[in-house]
Amino acid sequence: MIRRFGEAPRRDQTYRLRPGAYALLPRDGQLLLTCQHTPGPDIQLPGGGIDPGESPIPALHREVYEETGWKIAVPKRVGSFRRFVFMPEYDLWAEKLCHIYVARPVLRLSAPIEPHHSALWLPTEDAVRVLGNVGDQHFAALLARLG
Repeated sequence: MIRRFGEAPRRDQTYRLRPGAYALLPRDGQLLLTCQHTPGPDIQLPGGGIDPGESPIPALHREVYEETGWKIAVPKRVGSFRRFVFMPEYDLWAEKLCHIYVARPVLRLSAPIEPHHSALWLPTEDAVRVLGNVGDQHFAALLARLG
């Protein structure tokens, strides 16, 4: 069974499954994160939806680049969780199946190309406190405990 974080699914709502790949990107005691500025500021682990026909690792590389401008290396899966949320940018109620990886940020290629996103580095302990969802916080805290 995959652990659920956040609100329980509503009985009166239909959800569409939306698998995604997200990255913990540690370097020198900090994590590389993304801030999505619209519809409101939300600090997140970089990553996002896995497109139809796309595998998780290519999706992870693509999403991290789009949201941070960074190239990553050696991603390793560390777990997964589910969230039931409304995604206003897609006008969609989603069951997000979030696959979490740890990877090494190796090269900044550009500024984020995803509209309304910016990349930021925060000390891991601070990242745990400011990440916008409990699932991201859980995995960042796990990384912090492991050093």
